[in-house]
Amino acid sequence: MNLENLRIFFSNIFSFNEEYPLLFTQFNFWAFFALVFAGFSLFHSKRLLRNGFLFFASLFFYYKTSGLFVLILIFDMFLDYYLGIMMDRSKRQGFRKFHMIFGVVVNLAVLFYFKYAYFFTDAYNTIVGSEHEVINWLAQWTNDLSGKDYFDASKILLPVGISFYTFQNISYLVDVYKQKIRHVSNLLDFGFYVSFFPQLVAGPIVRADQFVPQLYKPFFLSRRQFGIAVFWILNGLAKKLIMSDYLAVNFVDRVFNNPTLFTPFENLSALFIYSLQVYADFSGYTDIAIGVAMLMGFYLPKNFNSPYKADSPSNFWKRWHISLSKWLQDYLYIPLGGNRNATFGTYFCILFIAAVIVMLTKSVVIASILIALAIVLLIVSLVSKPARLKISTNINMMNTMLLGGLWHGASWNFMIWGGLNGFGILGFKIWRHLKQWLRSVVSGAIFVTFLACNHFWPAPVLVIFTVWSGVFFAGTLIRCLYSAIFPSRDIAWLNFGWNVFMTFVFISFTRLFFRSGSNLDPAVANETAWNTARAMVNSIGGIWNTAVIPDILANYWNVFVLFAIGMIIHWLPERWKRWYRVNFALMPIWLMGIVVVVTVFVLYQFVTADLQPFIYFQF
Repeated sequence: MNLENLRIFFSNIFSFNEEYPLLFTQFNFWAFFALVFAGFSLFHSKRLLRNGFLFFASLFFYYKTSGLFVLILIFDMFLDYYLGIMMDRSKRQGFRKFHMIFGVVVNLAVLFYFKYAYFFTDAYNTIVGSEHEVINWLAQWTNDLSGKDYFDASKILLPVGISFYTFQNISYLVDVYKQKIRHVSNLLDFGFYVSFFPQLVAGPIVRADQFVPQLYKPFFLSRRQFGIAVFWILNGLAKKLIMSDYLAVNFVDRVFNNPTLFTPFENLSALFIYSLQVYADFSGYTDIAIGVAMLMGFYLPKNFNSPYKADSPSNFWKRWHISLSKWLQDYLYIPLGGNRNATFGTYFCILFIAAVIVMLTKSVVIASILIALAIVLLIVSLVSKPARLKISTNINMMNTMLLGGLWHGASWNFMIWGGLNGFGILGFKIWRHLKQWLRSVVSGAIFVTFLACNHFWPAPVLVIFTVWSGVFFAGTLIRCLYSAIFPSRDIAWLNFGWNVFMTFVFISFTRLFFRSGSNLDPAVANETAWNTARAMVNSIGGIWNTAVIPDILANYWNVFVLFAIGMIIHWLPERWKRWYRVNFALMPIWLMGIVVVVTVFVLYQFVTADLQPFIYFQF
C-alpha cells in the first residue's frame, strides 16, 4: 500500500493535469520554485550548470502548464538555435538573410496554425460561402501512425504562451542577423533563454539583446535587491488575488457573461472596473515574474508604468505592455517604414486588411467609404510630399495597431480593439496641433453631427457617441473660454487631470471588444464576442433608470470601494511608490519575514474557490 501511494504521488508530480497547472497563485508553484531555488543555490556559481539546471526546470514547468505542447517549444528552440549558428557562420549576406527570413516564417507559421486556424477558416468560409471545418492535422497524423485515437483531431488547442516565446525567438533571429548580438554557442544556454519559466507563458517579452548577455554574467544578489524581489512578488500576488480575481468573480464576469440581465449602469461600471481588473491581473503576473527572476540574479524589463496616468492614447501605449509595444515598434513598425516612408509591406498589409473587412461585411457602404478614402489619400500623396510622409507614417502606425490587436487573439473583436486604439492615436496626433479655439469648433461639430444622426436614425451606439462627444465638447469649450479670459493663469494640473480622465474613458470603452473576445473557444469566438459587445452597447445606450443606482451601489459597495482604492493607489505619485518599495527592501530580515507571513495570510482570505488563470495566458 505504501508503494502504491508512493507511485501515485510521483505519478501526480510527473504527469500533466490541466486542472492543476503551475500558476503563480497556487501552492504547487511555490513548492516547485522552492525546490528549483534550492537546486539553483547549489549551481549558481557555475554558469553552465546554472543555466542547464534552469533550462530543464523551465521545460518541466512548461510541461506541467501545457502538457505535450512542450514539444512545440523544443522544436522552435532547436530550429532557432541552429539558424543563429548558420547566420553567424555564413559569410554571404544573402545566406544570412535567407536563414533569418526562413526562421521568422517558420516561427510565424507555427503560431498561425495553432492560434489563427479558426480565424482564417471562418473568414474563408464567410467569403466564399463554404463550410470547411478546422482539423488538427498533427493530432490526426499521430493517431494514424499509432493506430489509436490518443488525441482529439476535431479541434486545435492553443499552447499557453506561444505568442510570447514566438516573438522572443523572432527577436533573437533578427538581432543575430543585424549583428546586435552573437549567436548563443551552447544549446543549454539558448534553451534557457527561450524557456526561462518566470516569464515564459505571459511575458514580459524578453529581447535577445537584453537577456542573452545575462546568460554569461555571474550570479549577484545584494541585500537590497533581495528585498525588492520579495516586494515585487507580494505586490503581484496582491494585485492578482485582491484586485483582479475579486473584481472578476464578484462583478465583472457576471456582467460580461449575461449583459442583458444587468442594468445600463452595471454594464457601464463593468467596463471601467474591467480596466482595473485586467491591469491588476497582467501587471500582477509581471511583478511576480520580475521578482522570481531577480531572486535568481536575472532582470526582466519593466512592462508597465502606471498606464492609467496617461494623458493621451499614444502615451498610454508607452506605458502599457511596454515589452510588446517596443517589440512591435522595432520589429514591425520600423521595418514597414516607420515615420520615414511606406514600403511594399505597408500597402500589402492595409490593402489585405481592407479587402477582408469588405468581403466579410459584404457592405457596399463600407466598400465605398474605403475606396473614397483611398482615392483622397492617393491624390493628397501625389500633390504634397510632406502630406505623403504623414500619410505613410499613419498607415504604418495603423497597420501596427491592427496587427497588434490580432496578436492578442484570433477574433474580429481584437482587430476592432486594435483599430480603435489606432484611430485614438491618430486622432490625438491631429488634435494636439490644433489651436484651442479650433478644438472647440471641431469638438462642437462632432457633437452636433452625432446629435443629428441620433435624431434621424436613433440607435444605442449613437446615444453613447452623442453623450461622450457632448461631455468632450463641454470640457473643451470650458478650457477655451478659461484660456481666453485668463490667458496667464493656466491650470496645468487640471488640464492634465482632464486629459487623463478622457484617455481612461476611451481606453475603457475600447476594452469592450477586448474583453468580449477573451476566454472563448476559437470555434465560436467571433459570434459570441460580437453578441456580447452588441448587448452591452444596447444596454449602455438604452433607457436608464437612475432610481436603481443607489441600490446597486449598496449591493456592490465592496466592489466599488475596492475599485476606488485600486485607482487611488495607481494614481499615487511614483516617488511615493518608490519610497515604500525601498523602505520595505531595507527592513531587517526578521521584520520582512513577519510582513510576508501576515501578507500571505491576508491574501489567502481572497483566494476564490474556482481557479482564476491569468488573463494573458490565452495569448
